[in-house]
Amino acid sequence: MLTIRHADDRGHADHGWLDSHHTFSFADYYDQAHMGFRALRVINEDRVAAGGGFPTHGHRDMEILSYVLEGALGHKDSLGTGSVIKPGDVQRMTAGSGVMHSEMNASRTEPVHFLQIWLLPEARGLKPGYEQKSFTDAEKRGALRLVASRDGRDGSLTIHQDVSLYAGLFDGDEKATLALAPGRHAWIQVARGRLTIDGREVGPGDGAAVSNAASVTLAGIAGGKAEVLVFDLA
Repeated sequence: MLTIRHADDRGHADHGWLDSHHTFSFADYYDQAHMGFRALRVINEDRVAAGGGFPTHGHRDMEILSYVLEGALGHKDSLGTGSVIKPGDVQRMTAGSGVMHSEMNASRTEPVHFLQIWLLPEARGLKPGYEQKSFTDAEKRGALRLVASRDGRDGSLTIHQDVSLYAGLFDGDEKATLALAPGRHAWIQVARGRLTIDGREVGPGDGAAVSNAASVTLAGIAGGKAEVLVFDLA
């Protein structure tokens, strides 16, 4: 079964320096019907103005992923980590027993556009940690490239939950199918562009839940220039 969550149905907050769309309930946006999907708790599509950002704040007991679409995101945390995340990079921060961090637009002239993703961890009180890796467009072109997984296989980031996260780029006649084991579910998030999911057209910001299916197929549309994330979830 495929259920579409349309972009226009998401929560929205505009703070001037931050324009954010919430796929699931977050902060002042509350929708009891959309509290998350399986272990997936938050997908926020954030646009941060030049020079803006999230000052130092704390997190606990969450796996936090950042996926940059345009611009550059600066990261600093209480683990001593400092980095800049750019398109192609995926960052994972295990908040675990507690971590302080900040996320700032690394540019004073250009906005940054990124997805902030939170996953419930497999256990509470984990040791805080950080990891960042880069994946090329060529790896994702017409394919689903594994970018994060429980066991860190195939050069992916390691996340502390039974989730496999794939990223793909689709245009024209490009197509990829993800097999789902019995009892598994999928969430597809369209980061930008247009494509089809099992023959149904979706656009930027749309999400889709897949349950009770043996597989899901993503296919490009001529001129669609889609970038998509696919979560394989227990």
